[in-house]
Amino acid sequence: MNVSAKVDAPIVRLVRLRWRVSIALSLAMMLIYFSFMGLIAFHKAALATILAPGVSVALIAGPSIIVSAFLLCAAYVVWTNKVYDPAVRALKK
Repeated sequence: MNVSAKVDAPIVRLVRLRWRVSIALSLAMMLIYFSFMGLIAFHKAALATILAPGVSVALIAGPSIIVSAFLLCAAYVVWTNKVYDPAVRALKK
């Protein structure tokens, strides 16, 4: 039983690392999204602030939510390609 624990240790570490990265990115997206929803619910005037003629804070913040989702997804893909996939390949050998 002790032998299998030593064999599984790198796998367990890799799985824990993947979970930490996934949870961190998920929490970041939730923070961004719920902050925006909180502004809509409690500070509509802040979103209505005009930055330039025809451009309000809401017009910038709304699409920024979508862009942040793409950026967080890209960060996960880069991390997977540079860290996770090589570690999985090393474990398979």
